[in-house]
Amino acid sequence: MSDRGPAFYLAILVGGLIFGFGLAYSHMARPEVVLAFLQFEDLGLLFVMGGAAVVTGIVFTLATNTLDHAPITGKEYVRRVKSFDRNVVVGGVVFGAGWGLSGICPGAAYASVGIGNWPILWAVAGMFLGAYAQGRLRSRMADSSAGPATAD
Repeated sequence: MSDRGPAFYLAILVGGLIFGFGLAYSHMARPEVVLAFLQFEDLGLLFVMGGAAVVTGIVFTLATNTLDHAPITGKEYVRRVKSFDRNVVVGGVVFGAGWGLSGICPGAAYASVGIGNWPILWAVAGMFLGAYAQGRLRSRMADSSAGPATAD
């Protein structure tokens, strides 16, 4: 059971609404716009992502320098460093292939449904199935690396 209160879920909902509105407003929820970016024909997505990164960087810098804990969860701010390993490279390649084939990234896919692009639900279903398959594969790999128990 989670100790997160209604304010936590409300903040997530508001953040999602702002995120989806921004993607739709900037036309990044349209697969044809994303594909044009991937083909270096329209670099608008670069400015949208860059603007988002700048705003996020400023907010996180201000928050971590002025607050001693996260406003909603109450947890201490800590830096989580992810090691750069084979999984990051392989995952990035697979993610990029899926992005290129479907013409849409995950956040934009959900926003695309919001603007009435119903065929994109196939891509969303594929994302869920791909994530499920990867989870099953990782679980099986973890089980097999544990090895059989030996009796003395």
